[in-house]
Amino acid sequence: MPPRKTPEANTTSRVPGARKVKAKLTPPPKVLARPGRAKAAGGTLTKPLTAHVEAAPEPVDAVTLAEIFRRLSARTPQPRAELEYLNPFTLLVAVVLSAQATDRSVNLATRPLFAIADTPAAMLALGEERVRDFIRTIGLFNTKARNVIALSRILVEVHGGAVPQSQEELQVLPGVGAKTASVVLNVAFGVPRIAVDTHIFRVSNRIPLVVAPTTDRVQAGLEAIVPEPYRLNAHHWLILFGRYICKARKPDCPVCPINDLCRYPAKTL
Repeated sequence: MPPRKTPEANTTSRVPGARKVKAKLTPPPKVLARPGRAKAAGGTLTKPLTAHVEAAPEPVDAVTLAEIFRRLSARTPQPRAELEYLNPFTLLVAVVLSAQATDRSVNLATRPLFAIADTPAAMLALGEERVRDFIRTIGLFNTKARNVIALSRILVEVHGGAVPQSQEELQVLPGVGAKTASVVLNVAFGVPRIAVDTHIFRVSNRIPLVVAPTTDRVQAGLEAIVPEPYRLNAHHWLILFGRYICKARKPDCPVCPINDLCRYPAKTL
């Protein structure tokens, strides 16, 4: 007689007398968003640039800070804005257009635009539709064209066609925030403001110069500690340094002129 087959064990059957235990499902871990600006539908910015600062090293001392700017200034004694402009008005327009866009893309769009409209009155005469056609290659061009015409109208009607020279009056203009106003004051009028963009924000928290979770607090901190001889051009030196050396994904530490002063723990040396 052939042997009887032993039935396979039923892993789901209950053992007599055993208690039924309800399995607990462990929820998946939460994924923390990367620091930065949150985008809503359509690409508009909804939250300010922020960073986690709890584990950052102590900021450099005053002597080291001065040496950092001495070296950066020695590399680029006469730094210039990479946005192209003809006067304070075209600088204002260029900076407004540069939000979420590269300087190169803005320059390509504004060269022909500024050739025919380099004053608020000329921009108004051009009209929103034609401005939109010139800047169509730039992100959020519909909103930006509307803002350019609106701010041009205010400049003509309220300021006699001139660009105001105060932070408060600039920030009233459509499309102009604290960073844009600070850039215009610094570059066009020689006011020692240190506008903080994504590059300067990263560099300041990475070296670190000022450790702070928002751009406004980084700017206030930098303007309080950067030595006076370097304050006027500090914005340019830091933005060029962040754009070409202290890059976001992989800083170029081997060629960095301040790698011996920087306290960033994840250097690529």
